[in-house]
Amino acid sequence: MTTLVHRPKNTGDGSISFPNLQCWNPDTKTATIAAQHSGQRVSCRIRFSDLRKKYNCQPSDPMQAVTRYRFAIEAAARKLIESKKFEQDGSILIGYSDLA
Repeated sequence: MTTLVHRPKNTGDGSISFPNLQCWNPDTKTATIAAQHSGQRVSCRIRFSDLRKKYNCQPSDPMQAVTRYRFAIEAAARKLIESKKFEQDGSILIGYSDLA
């Protein structure tokens, strides 16, 4: 019989994960999803104008597009994190051109 042992990854190992955390800022019209990278939380932001342009989302419920296209948004965020395209505050800003 084979025994499978699960070991949590060490912080600082370079892995990127995306906990199910997201929010909307009505003042800046920006959606944010969270990423976990090397033991640190990274805010990954995307402007409503880019969501609307790419996914034709409605102003009444911008987070619906974030939920619906979450995998594409996460993929864009992952590429930006791996490329170390951090803003001065340590966040990632996902633009229209970053979305597949």
